[in-house]
Amino acid sequence: MNNLNSILIEGNLVRDPLFRSTPKGTPVCTFSLASNRYFKQNSGLEEEVSFFDVETWAKLAENCYSLGHKGRGVRVVGRLKQERWNGPDGKAHSKVTIVAEHVEFRPDFKKEEDLHQPIVQAEQAVQKAPRIEDYEAVPF
Repeated sequence: MNNLNSILIEGNLVRDPLFRSTPKGTPVCTFSLASNRYFKQNSGLEEEVSFFDVETWAKLAENCYSLGHKGRGVRVVGRLKQERWNGPDGKAHSKVTIVAEHVEFRPDFKKEEDLHQPIVQAEQAVQKAPRIEDYEAVPF
C-alpha cells in the first residue's frame, strides 16, 4: 500500500518556466512558485513567503510552458519528490520538488495600457476613414 503523498499549493510564478526534453523526447517543464502566508503578530500583520520548485511532464509540461510567465498566479496539485545526492566534498544533500499532476492558471489580466488599445485603434480607424465632406454631392 502506498502512503499518502499529496500537496495542493497556490502562488505566483517567480520567473518564466524552463522547458527541456529528456533523451527519449519526453517534455519536461520546471518553474518556481512563491506562496505568501499572512499572520497576526504582536506588531501587526506579518508576511511569510515560501518558494517551491515544480516540475511537470508530457502534455502538461507543454501547456505550462506556453501559458506560464513570471508573476502569473497558479494552483498546483501533485506529490512531493525528494532527491538525495553526495556533493564533491562528500556532504549529503537533498532537495524536495513538487511533481505536478494538475495545474490551473489564474486569469491573465491585461495591463491598464493594454485595456485602452482597442479604443486607440478604433479612434485611429475613424480618423483614417473618409469623411462625408470628401465626397461630391450627386443629385438624385
